[in-house]
Amino acid sequence: MKNKTLAAWLTFLGGPLGLHRLYLFGLGDTLAWLLPIPTTLGLYGLERSMDYGVDDVLSWWLLPLLGFSIAGNSLMAIVYALMSKEQWNQKFNPESDIDSAAGQTQWLTIGVLVVALMVGATSLLSGLVYSFQRYFETQIEEARKISQ
Repeated sequence: MKNKTLAAWLTFLGGPLGLHRLYLFGLGDTLAWLLPIPTTLGLYGLERSMDYGVDDVLSWWLLPLLGFSIAGNSLMAIVYALMSKEQWNQKFNPESDIDSAAGQTQWLTIGVLVVALMVGATSLLSGLVYSFQRYFETQIEEARKISQ
């Protein structure tokens, strides 16, 4: 029996590492094994920006991957938390009764919904702002070089 609350929390907390997909779909799920790649690249971009500063071009490209990975998994946690009991049990517990308790929404499910919404929106907007800011700063620097 796949529990909706546990799956939503795993998606929020361990989603960038693919833990929720391993829980829901098993060890044979390809996407579960691919999810850590953009997360790791984003963490490497964060490390590079801490070591070399925000002017490092590689970190400029890699760092938003971390924010988008967190935002995407927060969105999936929201989707799982908002699934009706019938939809959840039909998709992830097809062998059980459609009204099984594993798909019920509890207070912890609402908690992950609220936290995932806050963190996901913040990481998505942070990734976008960082990308656009670095893009426009480099465009201004190039324009200054051309004008001189």
